[in-house]
Amino acid sequence: QVQLVESGGGLVQPGGSLRLSCAASGTIRSIGAVGWYRRAPGKQRELVAFVTSGAMPNYADSVKGRFTISRDNAKNTVYLQMNSLNPEDTAVYYCNADITQYTGVRSNYWGQGTQVTVSS
Repeated sequence: QVQLVESGGGLVQPGGSLRLSCAASGTIRSIGAVGWYRRAPGKQRELVAFVTSGAMPNYADSVKGRFTISRDNAKNTVYLQMNSLNPEDTAVYYCNADITQYTGVRSNYWGQGTQVTVSS
């Protein structure tokens, strides 16, 4: 069993910052590519940022220079530091990861999502 649990969402004023965390737990042998997605009200889910093992991160144009994805492999946790937030960043944020279990089975997992609301 593998779970991804996000945390760190909330209400923040425009120009503020939040750091999202996504902790993976369970029978994990290794974690490959990890990413953050978001779904704003009335819009389709979009990729925000992702990073593969040993590679440079990739970001959506709308968040470049403001968001930073990072990972702590020892803690099986991925983070999304979000700065200079604006109301267009309001969405439910989801983490996603490719995880290989001890059995050797590799699957793709999603977290349950965490709400980020940017409003004055």
